[in-house]
Amino acid sequence: MDALLTALADPARWRLVSLLAERPRSVGVLAQLAGARQPQTTKHLQTLERAGVVTSQRTGQRRIYALRPAPLRDLAAALSRLADTADQVGGPRATYDRYGLSLDAERLAAEESGWADGRSFRFLRSLTGRPELVWRHLTEASLLTRWWTPDDLRVSELVFEARPGGRVVLEYRDAEDADDSDLVAGRAEGVVDDVRPGERLAYRLSPLLPDGGLAFTAHVDLGLRPTDTGTDLDVHYRITDSTVDSADFIAGIEIGFGQSLDKLAATLTTYAHDTDGADTDERGPHDIDNKEQ
Repeated sequence: MDALLTALADPARWRLVSLLAERPRSVGVLAQLAGARQPQTTKHLQTLERAGVVTSQRTGQRRIYALRPAPLRDLAAALSRLADTADQVGGPRATYDRYGLSLDAERLAAEESGWADGRSFRFLRSLTGRPELVWRHLTEASLLTRWWTPDDLRVSELVFEARPGGRVVLEYRDAEDADDSDLVAGRAEGVVDDVRPGERLAYRLSPLLPDGGLAFTAHVDLGLRPTDTGTDLDVHYRITDSTVDSADFIAGIEIGFGQSLDKLAATLTTYAHDTDGADTDERGPHDIDNKEQ
């Protein structure tokens, strides 16, 4: 496939393939129709033949070339599979396009400081597990790292001090950035405001701009309510201190935080299906101030 793609990438060879798609032709005729010299045309045809897309046979003094359709069909099928993968309903490309639309709208709106102040979002999730278990996943660093990023990202540093006035630090990278050589995808710092175990958690968190300044402040209030099947989580997310440069961050809140909560729901469901129901991580609240790599 690589040889075929390389062969077809040259405009002169692509022209020869187009001509041979119409009918088999000799080297001399192909050179005339392509407006090229015959030695150059011969070299291009030899490259195409080595790639398997054309075949040739000698007839008298002439060498006649013909197109082999099968490799082109195989290539077309491979390209179609790639397009289908990228175009899957609800897949990563669909999320990328949604974010792009939101990004354009928010950048247009961000004309002056405070432009998004008062903007709020609400997220509701019905979770598997009692409030005590959900609380652990909201406050223990070893459990937070499993879900507290959007899709395709991973937590690279996390501090969560689950007490009023406690520090919050969240840094994340691309999930495929195994050696941390790529740029940090995002970093936010904040403080815990209210802690009522199993009932309510409130904190402020500010994403950092590239220059270290604050993009905006998110006031996040999470309420837990027990149900017959687990816990209802009600999240209120309110913005203050928005800067003009915060548009790119705010554009991703609904998608990104929603994906994080979906990961939380999936994590709790998996936990509930464990045979012994025991957490594989033995660390408790006293270990929440740490760095996860």
